[in-house]
Amino acid sequence: MEMSSSIRVKIYYEDTDAAGVVYYANYLKYMERARTEFLLEKGIDVAEYHNKGCMFAVVDLDIHYKRPAKLGETIKVTTEIVAMTTVTISIKHRIVRDDTLLVEANVRLACIDPNGKPRRIPDEMKHIAH
Repeated sequence: MEMSSSIRVKIYYEDTDAAGVVYYANYLKYMERARTEFLLEKGIDVAEYHNKGCMFAVVDLDIHYKRPAKLGETIKVTTEIVAMTTVTISIKHRIVRDDTLLVEANVRLACIDPNGKPRRIPDEMKHIAH
């Protein structure tokens, strides 16, 4: 099974600041979309798990902005699982334009219940780390 996947994102006016550069926080939205699509490719519907009381919260984020994406460009957001514990998933995201690295981030998600307490990652999700 493929360990990483990617999505393409076209940069629209609403994504940018007055200079036509992607507003820094929007990269987080692109990574969230990429994670959701990655999980769907692996047979995991985040909304379904959410409805069952199994949610994932970002508990750690290390992001490095290298170069800007700009209005009208298309970027690629790659998602790769790098580690999994009983309650956390560590993910590496890379955002590129052609072969140019724009943003690199490491995100750690914790599996939590509806009250925000840690819970074990369901066994049927363990396959995404292999």
